[in-house]
This record gives sequence, C-alpha cells and structure tokens, in this order.
Amino acid sequence: MTQPIQFPPDFLWGSSTSAYQIEGSPLADGAGPSIWQRFCAVPGNVRDGDNGDIACDHYNRYKEDVALMAKLGLKAYRFSISWSRILPQGRGAINQAGLDFYGRLIDELLANGIEPLVTLYHWDLPAALDDRGGWLNPAIADWFTDYARIVFAAFDGRVKSWATLNEPWVVMDGGYMHGTLAPGHRNLHEAALVSHNLLRAHGSAVKAYRDIGRHQIGIVVNIEPKYPASQSPEDLDATRRADAYMNRQYLDPIFLGGYPPELKQMFGDAWPEWPAADFALIGQKLDFIGINYYTRSVVRHEATHWPLMVAPVRQTQATYTETGWEVFPQGLTDTLVNFRQRYGDTPLYIMENGSAFYDPPNAEDGRIRDPLRIDCLRKNMGALSAALARGVDVRGYMVWSLLDNLEWSLGFSKRFGIIHVNFETQQRTLKDSAYLYADIVASNGVCLNPTAERP
Repeated sequence: MTQPIQFPPDFLWGSSTSAYQIEGSPLADGAGPSIWQRFCAVPGNVRDGDNGDIACDHYNRYKEDVALMAKLGLKAYRFSISWSRILPQGRGAINQAGLDFYGRLIDELLANGIEPLVTLYHWDLPAALDDRGGWLNPAIADWFTDYARIVFAAFDGRVKSWATLNEPWVVMDGGYMHGTLAPGHRNLHEAALVSHNLLRAHGSAVKAYRDIGRHQIGIVVNIEPKYPASQSPEDLDATRRADAYMNRQYLDPIFLGGYPPELKQMFGDAWPEWPAADFALIGQKLDFIGINYYTRSVVRHEATHWPLMVAPVRQTQATYTETGWEVFPQGLTDTLVNFRQRYGDTPLYIMENGSAFYDPPNAEDGRIRDPLRIDCLRKNMGALSAALARGVDVRGYMVWSLLDNLEWSLGFSKRFGIIHVNFETQQRTLKDSAYLYADIVASNGVCLNPTAERP
C-alpha cells in the first residue's frame, strides 16, 4: 500500500526567484552594473541576445507579483538582493534607493502574510568588483561581509531567514571553469580559487551575522545525486569523482572541515593547500541548509573528459525537460536521506525545485495548460513526503519559479514559472500548475492523496 503524502502542520510553502532574472531596470535609481549585464552584452553569450534589462519588470510590478503570491496562498517568498543596487561600486557608498526598493518589497510581503526569505548573492556580482578580480581576489570575503552587514542592519527583524550564497558550484563551474555563465572564464586554476573564496565569504558573512543578527542564516547548494552506469570499478570511481566535484565540494568543508580528497586528484597542481584557519572560518555553525534539486546524473568513466574523467549516460526510458534534465523524483528522496546520513540533522529547506517544459508565448484563451509540469510537481511532492517519513528534517518547500524569467544564458527560451509571463506585454497568467500548487498549499499536501477532496 502506498504511503499517504503528508507534511508537518507548520510546513513552509512558498516560491523562489532571483534578482537579475526577474527585476529588470538594473541601473535604476543609482544602481551599478553587474557582471550579468556585461555578459549579456557580448554577442553569442546569451540565446537570442536576451538580457535582463526588462525581464519580468518586477522592479516596477512587485506589488502585482506579491498579490499573485497571496492569491495562491503562499506562506513564503525566497528572493535575492542585487549587491550592485545596494553598493553600485561593490563597496563604499551606499545607494539608499536600492535599500528602499527591497524595504518596500519586504513590507508588501509582510502586509500579505508572506515570510521573506532573503538570499544575499545569486550570481550577480557588481561589475566594479569584477574589475578588481571578483571571486578570484581573496579580499572578496571582506567585501561580501561588508555588503552583508549593511543588508542585515537594514532588514534583520523584518527578515528572519537569510542565505549567504545560492549555488556556489554553479558560480565556479559555469562562471570560471566552462565560461557558460558570467563572468565567462575558462580556467581550471581559477575554478579552485573561486570555490575557496566563495566559502570564505560565506563563513565570514555568517560570523558577522552572529554578531548582529537575531534569527537564522544558512547557505543554498544545488545537489545532483550521482548514480553509476554500471558496477565496474571504473564507473564507481567516476561516480565518486562526480559527487565530490558537484555535491561534496561545498558541504564537506562546512560540516567536515575539509575538501573531498577526490578534488586534489582531479585538479592536480591547480588545487592548492589551504590554510587550516580558513576551515575554521568556513565551518561556522548554520541554522539550516537550502537544497536545490532538479535532476540526477547517471555517469560512467570517460578518460577523454578532462579533468573529471566522467561522462553522463542518457536514460532511454525517461522523460527529459526542456533543459535536458531527467525527471527523476526518487533523486529528491535520495538527496535528502543521503544528506542526513553524511552531515546529520541540520534543518533543510527545498529552496528550488521545478521543471522547464514548453509553454506558448501567450495565453490566447486565458489559460496555460502544463500537464508535464503538474506531473513533475505531484511526483516531487511524493518524493519529499517520503524523505520526511524517513526522518529527514525538511521544514519548507519553495517551487522554482514563481514567474517565467530570464533563464541565464538560455535567455527567455526556457520557462520554469508556475505563473506565465508574456514578455512582450508583461501579462501574468496563472498556469494550471499554479492552481495545483495553491491546492497543495491550502491542504498542506493532502489534496495529492487519491481519496482527498479538492480544497
């Protein structure tokens, strides 16, 4: 008999976005440019030449978007703050208008009974700091902490949940290893330095929050569980390397005091010896970990794929999303259970989980039917409930994404939102998946059980 889907009475239901993907008006009211504005301006970097100059125009339409969250009954909204709105040069003079925008957004959320969950950094480094080396400069730990202190001082109290970084692996891998994301570098030696500086900045900001903050702080990591294509020793070793590179590279230093040994094997002389004092800073005690889960990867050994020597194996009997990610809900259960087994009982929040499938550019009949996204949502809820039943301390779920938005270097070609955006008119339309999610929130998941009545 299938176990019924159920969630704790105080489970926190919400949605997620990030600043550059939805806000638009990136230079409005004294803001400075970010590395993503520069990256988008280079022909060929972003599909169709898209950029975030308008995006979802959330900077001007935030009240409308908060009203839609309230209509869906959301209890929380996870968003990021643009560093260069607050500090146009990345450091130094504060732009009060930038702080005021986020203050208005936070107040609007609270007025509608929606808890703000704030991420300090979601990939949009101030361009002025990139000119000083960006994440390659060891001083960035201090720069980031100074920025964090300003935001903490402005909003702690109204904001009770903070995350330092979103997906540091993506910052490193896309931005400095493979060059597919801003700032567009391709350098193995840089990648190792960036990873370490990201973690130093995280630890320093957490330490600063302990001095002045009154609530909870954590970090958000993307986890993609790795499964071997076979039980051969070569494929099993490849699976361990892939897991170390993507999943354990950021969690092991925080919880276990050091990097996985596989990283030194893969990076060779590009992986330095780090001072022991750095790990004392990195390993600050956290109140929660945010987990972003989208897919799994089945891998095999491939000697020609330097430096990991790993290749993905496409599954023939599987559904794939528009971004080429396998739909594999069991991976969410495995991710959460494996986290608890390796790192203990730190409270967890699912900060991103969703899927990109084709949606038309406009809602001609006032409706967006998205059955594949609905199927994914249902299955992921079952996988999440299964992890809870196995004792994992998951306290909330944020669907990615509230709105269709700029999907980074893929431009506006991939839609993750439960709310459709017509990018020519900025018309918002609730997709069928949004109505399902509203039912999930209202019933605390009970509506997903076969015998449940619709709320």
